[in-house]
Amino acid sequence: MYRREFLTRTMAAAAAYALVNPVTSSASAGTNAVAGSTGKLNIVRRTIEVNGKPASVLGLTRPDGSPGLIVDADAAFNVELSSQIDAPTLIHWHGLTPPWDQDGVPDNPAALIKPGDSRRYDFPLAYGGTHWMHAHTLQEQSLLAAPLIIHTADDKRRDEQEIVVLLHDFSFKSPEELLAGLKGMGSAGMDMSGHDMGSMMNMSGGSMKMDMGNMQMGHAMAAGGMDINDIEYDAYLANDRTLDDPEIYQVEKGGRVRIRLINGATATGFTIDTGGMDATLVAVDGHDIEPVQGRQFPAAMGQRLDIVVEIPKEGGSFPVLARREGAPQQTGFILATPGANISRIATSGDAQAPLLGLDFEQRLRPLKPITDRRVGKAYAVTLTGDMAKYTWNIVGDPLNVAIGDRVEIEIRNMSMMSHPMHLHGHKFQVVAVNGRQINGAVRDTVLLPMMSTVTVAFDALNPGHWPFHCHHLYHMASGMMAYVGYET
Repeated sequence: MYRREFLTRTMAAAAAYALVNPVTSSASAGTNAVAGSTGKLNIVRRTIEVNGKPASVLGLTRPDGSPGLIVDADAAFNVELSSQIDAPTLIHWHGLTPPWDQDGVPDNPAALIKPGDSRRYDFPLAYGGTHWMHAHTLQEQSLLAAPLIIHTADDKRRDEQEIVVLLHDFSFKSPEELLAGLKGMGSAGMDMSGHDMGSMMNMSGGSMKMDMGNMQMGHAMAAGGMDINDIEYDAYLANDRTLDDPEIYQVEKGGRVRIRLINGATATGFTIDTGGMDATLVAVDGHDIEPVQGRQFPAAMGQRLDIVVEIPKEGGSFPVLARREGAPQQTGFILATPGANISRIATSGDAQAPLLGLDFEQRLRPLKPITDRRVGKAYAVTLTGDMAKYTWNIVGDPLNVAIGDRVEIEIRNMSMMSHPMHLHGHKFQVVAVNGRQINGAVRDTVLLPMMSTVTVAFDALNPGHWPFHCHHLYHMASGMMAYVGYET
């Protein structure tokens, strides 16, 4: 068994047009020029093909054009970031715990990187795992995101093939157009495009009332008026590709494969479905958990999953699908042994994918929980929203902490949409779900479904003014952001 980092894409061109296509090509083992040394990362504009049409998008690439970064956990994060695009931007290292001035949120405190400029990042790494990096602006919608994988000594010793997959939602419209459409839905009248309109809850400052508002049709609605998906995207991507032209990874019969999967979508949750192949979830958000067996695993925006599968000894082709929450659309990729036949997979399934909830979250147990300590600061915040005006908010006392505090935040979602809540600069443990105490997973992003409560705990060991926000891009851009601030 040989290791693969970011594997070479190996699908024959005929696969997009033939119902059945044998795998004949082989992915060679990649070399990693970044790990353990100074890295160079470029912010670029590039062209991909989506639904048979060219699309101009952004990206984060190494000098050889390959996406993302792979670094060693025992080396410093030492990266020179250069902008080759014509607009100011900045990159957030999602999942890492850098010094505050290197976190990557515009003017908090670092300024945007101007076109043609470069910036050096240099800080120690606290742990390994599957992480990612992305713009903390609307440019994230334009695919300004990439994997950020940190290999530990244990990773290097494992006899398993490694595959990295970044999911995204794609629109030919600009992110500014998408946001304007969401903001304008309360005043632009109804778009009766053949979709049903459900009732909406209008939450303001914690008070509740029913409000029938005008809304952008194309939302997937559940019974009772919960809004599942804000935007009907043109495509859903896995490593920049749809299921019309999926990425095919050549794997070995009887081999062990670790799939490092990143939900980099801006507004779409997915259920990862391994089909008829048993799988084991071994890490979430870059932190090891007690193994969980299954074939379906939820992934909210910003979350990461490490899924291990063992390829049957008889070989074959094995699709791994990312099914859009509450909808039939899907994307994914294929694992295939040499010579296996590849069947075409539709971009829409026969049924809607499940809704993402908290049942699975409550099953997760960390291999290394945070140390048990007395809570020094405890806060409660409430997530609210007005769908008619498309405004979102985090209501509660200021989240002020002191160095060394054990902090608990009880998060209550009183809106009719789910919110994946992400804390910068720290890792936290999920310690309660809907009032029930648990020894939950260590994460940096946790999902809050409608009318749910989750409590997280973390140690305040990284001074700064850290964003705490919803990782639905348009919720964040419309107000759902607070800050954890250290007392001076």
